[in-house]
Amino acid sequence: MENSDVILKATGLTVGYGRRTVLESVTVECRKGEFWFFIGPNGSGKTTLIRTMLGILRSQAGGLWLHPDLAHRKGIGFVPQRCDLNPALPTTVKEFVILGLVGIQLGAKEEAERLEWALRKVGLEGMAGRDYWSLSGGQRQRALVARALVRRPGLLILDEPTNGLDLSTEDSFLRLLADLNREEHLTLFFVTHDIAIAARYATHLALFRSGSIESGPREQMLNRAVLERVYGVGVEVTRDPSGTVAVQVYPPGGHS
Repeated sequence: MENSDVILKATGLTVGYGRRTVLESVTVECRKGEFWFFIGPNGSGKTTLIRTMLGILRSQAGGLWLHPDLAHRKGIGFVPQRCDLNPALPTTVKEFVILGLVGIQLGAKEEAERLEWALRKVGLEGMAGRDYWSLSGGQRQRALVARALVRRPGLLILDEPTNGLDLSTEDSFLRLLADLNREEHLTLFFVTHDIAIAARYATHLALFRSGSIESGPREQMLNRAVLERVYGVGVEVTRDPSGTVAVQVYPPGGHS
């Protein structure tokens, strides 16, 4: 029997498309309440692993175990990089967020309660009747999170959600996610190229490179030897007195 805190466990997992293998022999274990950052270059397998978690891809070998609360993926919320609706279609914030309940049967009262809760959690309370397309870029990203939260998921997966946001909006969005992680004990998987934001918010990291993943707690992974081994570039890792970690990456030959 799996530990009750474990929500996902990959053992020797190999996945890909047709005869092409993208990730091979991946082993990773994630527990409730952890904030994971998946970091790696384009084509390194981050999206492939997410598609496998969502049940879109089947494994070629090995296994992927999900906690019963995530069975049939109804307990997983997914936030894509950008809105997947046609801008020509008039849509209120309420209509947009309620799309997250597709496949889940609820009474009108519970649906309304979930909508109110999700909008409040992302700071969009009172905006249910607003036109979704009238929102700012940051507000639209929050609405995407609300659409995932309305499912009351145990796991929230976010695929590069801060792309295109300015620094202030990005910081506000990341603090929102950190609050959800802390207050709701919600497990998050955040896909990004940016190791600097992972250094600030992650509890755990999965580093993707050349078809493999190296993973573990933040303090273990934000280590010069580990980062240089995985990515083959010069790295300096510093910690200030408060414990905040900063990672500086140098081009080849730029640091010794």
